[in-house]
Amino acid sequence: MTTDLLEGVRVLDLTNVLAGPFAGYQLALMGADVIKVETPGTGDLARQLGADPELSAEHIGVSFLAQNSGKRSITVNLKTAGGKEVFAKLVANADVLLENFRPGVLERLGFGWSRLREINRRLVYCAVSGFGSTGPMRDRPAYDQVIQGLAGIMSVTGTKETAPLRVGFPVCDSFGGLAAAFAVSSALIRQRRTGEGAFLDTSMLDAALTSMGWVVSDHLIAGREPAPMANENITSAPSGTFDTADGALNIAANKQEQYETLCRVLDREELISDPRFVTREDRKRNRDVLRAELETSLKSRTAVEWDEVLLGTGVPAAPVVSVPEALACDQVSHRELVTAIASPAASGGEVRVLGSPTRVDGSRVSPGSRPPKLGEHTDEILGELGFGDVEVTRLREEKAV
Repeated sequence: MTTDLLEGVRVLDLTNVLAGPFAGYQLALMGADVIKVETPGTGDLARQLGADPELSAEHIGVSFLAQNSGKRSITVNLKTAGGKEVFAKLVANADVLLENFRPGVLERLGFGWSRLREINRRLVYCAVSGFGSTGPMRDRPAYDQVIQGLAGIMSVTGTKETAPLRVGFPVCDSFGGLAAAFAVSSALIRQRRTGEGAFLDTSMLDAALTSMGWVVSDHLIAGREPAPMANENITSAPSGTFDTADGALNIAANKQEQYETLCRVLDREELISDPRFVTREDRKRNRDVLRAELETSLKSRTAVEWDEVLLGTGVPAAPVVSVPEALACDQVSHRELVTAIASPAASGGEVRVLGSPTRVDGSRVSPGSRPPKLGEHTDEILGELGFGDVEVTRLREEKAV
């Protein structure tokens, strides 16, 4: 089910691969008309990426399908006079322009912020880049793993022996995309109120650091040097991942009453008054010994069995599962997060994609249409901009679209 929260908002999505397209997808899910502006012949690089080579060969790779449902695609060659003409009209009729080129690329093509404001003073222009549009690192290329390393994320992931480790998915791209989508939505409020646009400069590095919250604050405020803690929670104990008779179990007994309840459930009440574990700070200092004591009891049952036992006790706990298991769980199914949509592949069929994590007015939010083929809506959008058949033919002959 689609939502109308951003109905009437038109977004030009010039982005590639993940951070930018992810931001555009969030706006599309909320009801915006997102027009993906792509280079003729190649389009978004993500069209060639993903685990299915056949889909990549059709320029609808899995990586593209994941965050481009609900968008329309137009191809425009911004290096041609005709392409610049088309793009200027697109800008004049848009509310938002979203791009993730390196800083300065759009300006060199003749569409810097000052030129964009001349065309459309109401435009919200959001540039997503690895390091932002200012500063000594502004021109450096950036990919998710590069940002993970530079933000310190890898330094606190894993154990002392295995760190630095990359987080197992492109977390910085996701953070950057969400930050951009939030900033755009905020700027749209001012645009509607005052008629003024905005220039939004989103840095993936900044987004990654702000997402690290407590880790960064422990250093800035408390002067603590962040260190890898494996599966342990630095703020409390017992709080982490524990071995059972079969499978791993996450337990977050962060409060005193939760710890005491856990000890009683495990029939280990003597641990409550044990001087090594009496207070939170005691337990943090002796977390390894406490873990060994608790796992002695936890290994009497499986992770699934302990989950059932602890469910009604108020002690936060759950088994550690795989991605397929997470997607198949009853809660995710109930929330209808996964949606089947028509596949744009030549073979037809369906593909399954993720919708929005937020329900609106009690209803799920999922894409209203399948991901577009490259340039699929070019003629349709040109017609909306006022180009007639003769002009469209001219633009095609010029290879402007």
